[in-house]
Amino acid sequence: MRAIEIKQPGPADVLQLCERPVPELKPGEVLIRVHAAGINRPDVLQRLGHYPVPPGASDLPGLEVAGDIVDGDLAGSAFQKGDMVCALVQGGGYAEFCAAPLQQCLPVPAGLSPLEAASLPENYFTVWSNVFDRAKLAAGETLLVQGGTSGIGVTAIQLAAAFGLRVFATAGNADKCRATESLGAERGIDYKTEDFVAVVKALTGNKGVDVILDMVGGDYLPREIDCLADDGRIALIALLGGAKANIDLGQVLRRRLTISGSTLRPRPVAFKGAIAANLREHVWPLFEAGKVRPVIFKTFPLEQAAQAHALMESSTHIGKIMLQVV
Repeated sequence: MRAIEIKQPGPADVLQLCERPVPELKPGEVLIRVHAAGINRPDVLQRLGHYPVPPGASDLPGLEVAGDIVDGDLAGSAFQKGDMVCALVQGGGYAEFCAAPLQQCLPVPAGLSPLEAASLPENYFTVWSNVFDRAKLAAGETLLVQGGTSGIGVTAIQLAAAFGLRVFATAGNADKCRATESLGAERGIDYKTEDFVAVVKALTGNKGVDVILDMVGGDYLPREIDCLADDGRIALIALLGGAKANIDLGQVLRRRLTISGSTLRPRPVAFKGAIAANLREHVWPLFEAGKVRPVIFKTFPLEQAAQAHALMESSTHIGKIMLQVV
């Protein structure tokens, strides 16, 4: 099969087209003929040598795919060979065939193409796990999304808005702020020209928000603590702004604040399978009702994975960057 491998850690052009054997299946896995795969920030970190591959996972990049099932033990499942599915995987998505745990597969939502479906797993699994499971965002609460035009950002905004919650989002320019508002944010906040703490407090009557989805970390964290309502929660999922922060623990104690962090890739299949079941029950009907939608910025052919990574690193995109495989 054709695949994209990381020849050595480095810039985007270390991604090279190669020939690899079709993956051998482990118990509980299915083989997917990949139609499309998503580009995600962890793929870039892996390419740079900053995101080690979990033991036993493919060294090929790619954490989400969509395509048809061509092999695997499907006994007792709702799937059969030939079914179109999308799947969250630990690696191997940048290829013509990919092994995926059956528990992490979901049907392509009605009305969506395989390309659109391939843009869903990494972001929707991540947002559901962190915003709704860990941070327990609930009815009547408010959410602040840092990086509102990233794949994670557009997912979190749409989901929270679809559930009838107030959402605010930060972005890097006026056009991106308007994009967050078109997706359901009540207010896009330009983090380059505005103080998101002051804006959020003004919009919430000085109360602050209940949950913050943070992929920045670093010096954002003390400001986010100032931005939280009492009993507020920060869900930290990435460290684009650095791994160190100087925070006021007195506020954490007095106001009963919670800061949690998680990474999804190394978690066991059963954990991800439980998220998949929640998505199937609570989120997939939203696609079919037109209440949430994929947001795809640009699509590249598989052999242009390097150009796709360069676009990701430019941060000029709004939504997902994709690879078309077939």
